[in-house]
Amino acid sequence: MTCDVPASRETVWRSYGTKRRSTRTLRVRSSAVLVAATVLAVLVVPPLVQLDQQAVDLAAKLLPPSWAHPFGTDDLGRDLLLRCVYGLRVSLLVGVAAAVTATVVGTAVGATAGALGGWADRGIMRVVDTVSSVPHLLLGIFIVAMFRPGVWPVIVSVALTHWLSTARIVRAEVLSLRSRPYVDAAVSGGASRWRVTVRHLLPAVLPQAALAAALMVPHAMWHESALSFLGLGLPTHMASLGTLIQGARGSLLAGQWWPTLFPGLYIIVPTLAIAGLAGAWRERINPRRRSELML
Repeated sequence: MTCDVPASRETVWRSYGTKRRSTRTLRVRSSAVLVAATVLAVLVVPPLVQLDQQAVDLAAKLLPPSWAHPFGTDDLGRDLLLRCVYGLRVSLLVGVAAAVTATVVGTAVGATAGALGGWADRGIMRVVDTVSSVPHLLLGIFIVAMFRPGVWPVIVSVALTHWLSTARIVRAEVLSLRSRPYVDAAVSGGASRWRVTVRHLLPAVLPQAALAAALMVPHAMWHESALSFLGLGLPTHMASLGTLIQGARGSLLAGQWWPTLFPGLYIIVPTLAIAGLAGAWRERINPRRRSELML
């Protein structure tokens, strides 16, 4: 009897681990398919559909989904499928560009703070804490208000409000790497602090920085949608998922659900898919994970 209990527990743990691996594999594959579909929609749909996304047809306004208009039309008779694709293109552009810019800034600040240490580290991190105390959306609105409407002011706004977490991650990683034997050997060999940072510390933190950038893309897309929903940053003629939802509020109150549903799905589904792939990447480069049953 005593020998059967550990065997049964081992069987349960093995079965639990198999189920978790299969669920994780399904999640990764589903996320990859959705991300691929998103990229294909952005690249393929506009050239194939020979329609002007700004073309107004008041005779066809607020038509429900049909074969001619799979997502229906908005209050000006414009095809919602095409406008959602163009809006997704803007959101992806802002999300990727802002994530890359924020990662570069955060990596530079975090690596500088961790490599210098002492009073410089404390001063830099106090600046990071001060900026973090201001709500992201409020700071983003202030930055966007300083520029003319356009895509690049929104990218700058999102980037300058999202580099803080990357700076903290990179600083913590650099501080842990400074105590490694190969770093001590390089310092003992006469290498300058700048050389040690560029040759040894930065290459070691690049995987974490790249992961931070991937995880930041969905957040940046939501931030851009929030600014667009408030009517800030982008010109009025440019389609954005946030502006599509903002313009469909009256239609939703009147019972027309499609002008709100489909732009909302175009925000939710791609961001969840990108976050799913980034989460799987995080699990792969950080394998120090244990099952709850093993703790």
